[in-house]
This record gives sequence, C-alpha cells and structure tokens, in this order.
Amino acid sequence: MEARAIARYVRVTPRKADQVLQLIRGKRVDQVTEILDFTPKHVAKIIGKVVKSAVANAVVMEGKINVEHMRVKQAVAQAGPTMKRFLPRAQGRATPLLKRTCHILIIVEGDVPTEDAPTRRMRRAPAAKVAAPAAATAKPAARAAHPTAKKKSAAKSKSKEA
Repeated sequence: MEARAIARYVRVTPRKADQVLQLIRGKRVDQVTEILDFTPKHVAKIIGKVVKSAVANAVVMEGKINVEHMRVKQAVAQAGPTMKRFLPRAQGRATPLLKRTCHILIIVEGDVPTEDAPTRRMRRAPAAKVAAPAAATAKPAARAAHPTAKKKSAAKSKSKEA
C-alpha cells in the first residue's frame, strides 16, 4: 500500500530541495522525521510537513496501518513556475532575477497487517442511476464520418451484390 502527498509552489529551488530529499530516500518514516528535525536547511521543515501528510493519507486510506514499518518509496522535487524580477543596474540597465519554485512529491509505502485487512475503509458506493429510455441507450447504426460516406458505402454494397 502506498500513499502520496505533494507540496506545490514551494519557494525554494528544486536543486536545494533535492539535497535534503537525498537524505531521506528509502529510509523508514521514523528515521526520516529525526533526520529532518536536525537538518539545518529551511526546506527540511517543509519536507517534514509533506512526509507527515503522506503518512496521514496512508492511515486514512487503510485504517489501521503500522507506521513504524512505512518507508519513503519516492521523494522528488520537480520544477515549478519561475518568477521573473529585475534588479536595476548602472546606466539604465537591468539584471534579471529568477525566483524559482518547486513541487515536492513524497510517496510512502508500507504493509497492511493481515489480521486487520477486512477492517479497511470502504469507499461509498455510487448512487443508483435512473433508467434511461431505451432509445437513448440503444447504439445508433454505424455513423458516417462524412455525408458522402453513406453514398460510397451504399455503392460498394450494390457492387458486391452484383
């Protein structure tokens, strides 16, 4: 069973976020929280929130799940939109400033205990549909792509009969 969480438009470059994500890939969730608590990067706090959200999503999807055995299956920082700003320079020139953003995706996986498998949360069944009239549900005859297509197909069938 796996669950995922995404933080979008995080105001940090994907390269800096990936430096922290390399520390946590493939590790258990309890180890990941310790690593992120003691990592002196600003993005570590944001990544910690995403990991907690992914774990919470797993618990909601499966009901009872052993959080100690969950691992970070995938941790990716994808590039988001870049804000373009300009810094005034000498002689009327301007220097572009690129303020990059990223989307942080974390997927956690874990095993569901076998004795707790039947207690898994079920999704609500879809509402009963009202029966549609027979004419609306019946499939129409083969539709022609072009108005002249019927004429051509009729001509072919006549030539086959002859």
